[in-house]
Amino acid sequence: MPDFINAATATPTDQPLTPDPMTDFAELPRRIREQGLMDRQPGYYSFKILSTLAMLALSLTFLLVVDNFWFQLANAVFLAFVFGQIGYIGHDAGHLAVCRSNRGNRLIGYGVCFLLSMSQSWWLAQHNQHHRTPNDLDDDPHTLMPVLAFSEEKASCKRGVTRWLVGYQAFYYVPMLMLEGLGIRIASTQFLIGTRKARQYLPDFSLMALHFVVYFGLLFYALTPWQVLAFAVVHQGLFGLYYGLVFAPNHKGMLILDKDKPLDFVRTQVLTTRNVKPNFLVDLMYGGLNYQIEHHLFTMMPRKNLGKARPIVKEFCRQQGIPYYETGTLKSYREILSHMHQVSSILRTGPKPPAEKEGGNPAAVNSGATATG
Repeated sequence: MPDFINAATATPTDQPLTPDPMTDFAELPRRIREQGLMDRQPGYYSFKILSTLAMLALSLTFLLVVDNFWFQLANAVFLAFVFGQIGYIGHDAGHLAVCRSNRGNRLIGYGVCFLLSMSQSWWLAQHNQHHRTPNDLDDDPHTLMPVLAFSEEKASCKRGVTRWLVGYQAFYYVPMLMLEGLGIRIASTQFLIGTRKARQYLPDFSLMALHFVVYFGLLFYALTPWQVLAFAVVHQGLFGLYYGLVFAPNHKGMLILDKDKPLDFVRTQVLTTRNVKPNFLVDLMYGGLNYQIEHHLFTMMPRKNLGKARPIVKEFCRQQGIPYYETGTLKSYREILSHMHQVSSILRTGPKPPAEKEGGNPAAVNSGATATG
């Protein structure tokens, strides 16, 4: 096995994983464009935007007219789902996949900034960096979290209380995702303050602040203070959990990039990425992000076309000898938690002896997943 493959995250395959910069990637975009899969889908996104706003209006109407607290807690659960769907529209607009013009996508982004209280400028900066360096533990912002480690090397660098905590990260990772909603607001605010650019600071920060004025204004109008607290905790906690569970399978437990042995663009995007097998419910809940390989290869592709691109990309990867990794929803979470538990074991038991490392199962995390090629 080449040493640039992290042993804990190797993909089971009979094909060599040696980087080949001569991979004919130009053939794949040609096939994609021939099928019209990069064409904008105004009808589809008009429906998605209007239907999502209709669900938001339904939730807010329910909040104002129904005088039953337990029903309102159920409404908080529904609103967490609605917030997730709003975020997917913002994600697609951020990738310029919704409108033909940059201005149209930017305006949609500002709308999402208000509806979710999340800085569009912050999201564009960190998410574009993620796409440039997926699963690079030094440069990918999605991996830079103080209380988590995604490799033995990063785990061994932890100190103090954090070192003890990370040793048990697989146990608290999922509950911790309930703080994701709070985390994106804090990160947005820190980014806006740090930029010191009025063009970025004022629109985003004003929309974020307006969101909370409207959000808590409606809650305090309809509910008692204790009910407001309960509603907000359920809504925001489940919103964070929802987003965290959707984004977690994309890369965690997959190939970790090595700066000293870089891969070509195709292998960088495909080998670091995991797809979740599609069906109607998965496509809806994941907002198309279960087609993560296709999304990383063609970031501007409309969400509607990702599933149509999947067989084309799989066939291209088979022809080029590039493993295409896909697994089921529950198995993806088992792989993630197993990987996180494995890489943090050094903090619980110390480093393994060389003989034990050599005798281990290098594909333990990803065994059972589908690999084409």
